Amino acid sequence: MELQAEMILVDQTYQNKEEAIRATGQLLVDAGCVTPEYIEAMIERDKLVSVYMGNFIAIPHGTDEAKKYVQKSGISVIQVPSGVQFGADDTDDVAMVLFGIAGVGDEHLDILQKIAIYCSDVENVVKLADAKTKEEIIGLLQEVE
Repeated sequence: MELQAEMILVDQTYQNKEEAIRATGQLLVDAGCVTPEYIEAMIERDKLVSVYMGNFIAIPHGTDEAKKYVQKSGISVIQVPSGVQFGADDTDDVAMVLFGIAGVGDEHLDILQKIAIYCSDVENVVKLADAKTKEEIIGLLQEVE
């Protein structure tokens, strides 16, 4: 899946994880990947099981029931250099890069796997968190393919 610059935000700041999750979902809505209802399903998914993956990464995505709101597969990327707390305040569950995902059928599973492999190396996450431009993020993530 090709990353699109209009689905990437750099140098963002959010007060809390819900605000950050909503931003990743809004990028998917704006790109025509999902309907607005999908954003609520992303919030619900995080309440059921945290979308924080470790290594300063969060991957917000909808619940299984939300598949009906997916119009086409897509991925949004938001860089938050100062981080967003995804766990209790006394945990280290801080995300600096968020990947919003919507997949038709099982397409999102392939996307999730590629992101997980790339981000399993914390040095790759640091590169994403330090990137200055959308193009730099696209270049780093194209290594995933």
